[in-house]
Amino acid sequence: MKAKEIKLKNFKPREFIQKKVGEISSLVGRGFAINALSGGVDSSAVPILGHKALGKKLKTYFINNGLMREKEPETVASIFKRLGVGVEVIDARSEFFSALKGITDPEDKREAITQAFYKNVFGRLVKESRAKFLLQGTILTDIDETVAGIKRQHNVFEQLGIDPQKAFGYKIIEPLIGLRKDGVRKVAEALGLPKSLSERIPFPGPALSARVIGEATPEKIEIVRKATAVTEEELSRVDAFQYMAILHNDRVTGIREGKRDFGMQIEIRCWDSLDARTAKPTRLPYDLLEKLVRRITKEVKGVVSVTYNITEKPPSTIEAV
Repeated sequence: MKAKEIKLKNFKPREFIQKKVGEISSLVGRGFAINALSGGVDSSAVPILGHKALGKKLKTYFINNGLMREKEPETVASIFKRLGVGVEVIDARSEFFSALKGITDPEDKREAITQAFYKNVFGRLVKESRAKFLLQGTILTDIDETVAGIKRQHNVFEQLGIDPQKAFGYKIIEPLIGLRKDGVRKVAEALGLPKSLSERIPFPGPALSARVIGEATPEKIEIVRKATAVTEEELSRVDAFQYMAILHNDRVTGIREGKRDFGMQIEIRCWDSLDARTAKPTRLPYDLLEKLVRRITKEVKGVVSVTYNITEKPPSTIEAV
């Protein structure tokens, strides 16, 4: 099934919201739905839409998979509490790291996360809550990249011939599926989400496992988590579409205190883009890059090299894996 793109030329967010609230309410009927919140603009818009449509018939969860940014579960749950939406945080770290153990291929990692998320963790929550529907924030770019074979987005099923009802035991509702990131931001703003969410830089569905080349072990995730915190802090005032830190698998030779240090390598990417279909590296000031290097090599244990990617998309992609 091909999703029809909603163009922004004459897009009216409030009319879109009203339409989607009606659709969600009609689909769920007297039933019960759940949804997962990760803190990105896509996943943040969906529970607000859902609660407008369903009220107490929607339960919102934050799945702590161990792959998120620093203090993400607590921060996001706190923001939504202030918005009047209760969020239950589920600790599923052991399940996700068990699923990722020994896996190095990017697509295999994505598939492992997909199965752990939809079949194991959400499968259990569905049974416990007796929900028949899952609301999620799939957008058009997710589908485009998956169908084109560029990379499998973990939240795409129907377009690959997978029936979630048969595979997992519940139906999936995707109210944002015709939009791209710029359209979702307009909807999020109209829904009253704070700018810390509506203007937040994109973050991959597989989370920090998509920022580790090779096996995503707890130790490597912690390294890239700390590098991500520094990168996002230093680049937060840069007018860019997205920025990130990536941990490479190969070690490189460095020097610390006059001795050889065979250490880790972090790659920084920062992008100018409208909708993620194409992108150009942001021309960051050299003194800012130098500051990033100093902080990461000093504050992130084991890192001896920091590089900056200057390849456009295409042939590169925004995420490394």
